[in-house]
Amino acid sequence: NEVGAQQPLGFFDPLGLVEDGNQAKFDRLRFVELKHGRISMLAVVGYLIEEAGVRLPGEISYDGTTFADIPSGFDALSAIPQAGLLQIMLFAGVLELFVMQDVTGEGEHVGDFRNGALDYGWDTF
Repeated sequence: NEVGAQQPLGFFDPLGLVEDGNQAKFDRLRFVELKHGRISMLAVVGYLIEEAGVRLPGEISYDGTTFADIPSGFDALSAIPQAGLLQIMLFAGVLELFVMQDVTGEGEHVGDFRNGALDYGWDTF
């Protein structure tokens, strides 16, 4: 019945982040954990697709650089034009501040951003 208690370990908080039993703080930490996990999964999929040689058609900048010219992995950071990196960061910021929110208050759990729009019936299993 404790916040964060789960069988078979029970309450497990080795860093003492929620030892005060604050439910709001626990929910915030769970939300951040889910968000970072989702971002990590998308990053792995993106890396695997790039490494497999799948690229978008066309040019990435006006100087004639194509998407196929951009290398995979961390080497891409130095090959993408600065304006492109700025656009990526701006897009991520817009998603963070305006899109990935529980705006309707209908979320069934922490990190539920469906906002009543999607229901694939997973909760009936």
